[in-house]
Amino acid sequence: MPHDQARTASTSDAVGWRAEEVRRLLDFGTPSVLPDGGAAWLDDDGRPDLARPVHTWVTARMAHTYALGDLLGVEGCGRLSDQALAGFAGLLHDDEHGGWFASRGPGDDVDDTKAAYAHAFVVLAAASATQAGRPGAPALLAQALDVLDRRFWEAGTGMLADEQDGAWTTVSPYRGINANMHGVEALLAASDATGDPRWRERAAAIVDRTAGWAAGNAWRIPEHFTTDWSPELEYNADRPRDPFKPYGSTPGHGFEWARLMLQLDVAADQAGRRTEAAERLFERALADGFDGTGFVYTVDWSGRPVESRRFHWVAAEAVAAAEVLAAVTGSPRYAEQAEAWWELVRQRFVDQERGSWRHELDARNRPAAEVWAGKPDIYHAVQALLVPDLPLTGSFAESARRAGPLG
Repeated sequence: MPHDQARTASTSDAVGWRAEEVRRLLDFGTPSVLPDGGAAWLDDDGRPDLARPVHTWVTARMAHTYALGDLLGVEGCGRLSDQALAGFAGLLHDDEHGGWFASRGPGDDVDDTKAAYAHAFVVLAAASATQAGRPGAPALLAQALDVLDRRFWEAGTGMLADEQDGAWTTVSPYRGINANMHGVEALLAASDATGDPRWRERAAAIVDRTAGWAAGNAWRIPEHFTTDWSPELEYNADRPRDPFKPYGSTPGHGFEWARLMLQLDVAADQAGRRTEAAERLFERALADGFDGTGFVYTVDWSGRPVESRRFHWVAAEAVAAAEVLAAVTGSPRYAEQAEAWWELVRQRFVDQERGSWRHELDARNRPAAEVWAGKPDIYHAVQALLVPDLPLTGSFAESARRAGPLG
């Protein structure tokens, strides 16, 4: 099926449910957007939790998601995207040193860490808002790309450094794959928004190096590295529940990288170049991560579960990867897998009573909050819901721009 046409293999009932669910999630997230800019963490009922900081990554994800809603013609989403983006000119911007704080608040508290992860999401939000024609977004995108390029991009390795101190004087020796994965997502979006192939080429450099590490490690992607990009396989062995830097292999990232590889191939007009690698990542993540009742968070380097809690983002990325592989390969196996996983999502994660998706379940699929308290993130869920019904491109904003109004 051509990539420039929406995929319509799903039943009309499924398509209708996904569109309704996107609208429900966008409505749930509305209270997160703060009057003076930025986006608050939401609790289980969708109320802003003002005892928590305002995070740059949460703000950017909300701004990005509402820009997608605007591109899809959902009323009010453009204003919400603008309002969230305003946080990057005010509350979260470091007026003294440039770039953006990791978080601000409550009160006068500031985490002035400069993180590639957070800055990549600012690029993503600005790129999506640029595609949506939101005022000020192109200038923010140029600013965010400049910071990512000058402060984090390491030309010698073709990867992004992870963190620096607030004044940009000390670069952390740690290097991580998670920031680079979201860097790929952001750079693909930036290339679509600006028409500049340089950003897509950087995304390709990161993807191909990551695929090489995975291929040499039974398709389990090393997550943590030393300064010279040597894998540190035992990093955080004593912190298996870390939400951003857990020990071991993260099957959810295997699914996510598989999807990004295929989006890159479409964007670069290189159909088929990375399909085999994407399939191998998918198969490894499936074998390690899915136990028949849900997706575990992490496994060790032999594939044994380390942290068996289930997170909504892993299920979202699994079903999104299956949908993209079904579209690219035409294999009914992937389509059947996606259908089964959508049913799992509806049964386990979709919270019809309190709204949004439950962010965490325990190993027995019961609601939990050991790692993810509340429901701060509609980004993974909305993107997964959009994948089957939008044309496949390098970025969700480009896909939404081509698709037109949400069904």
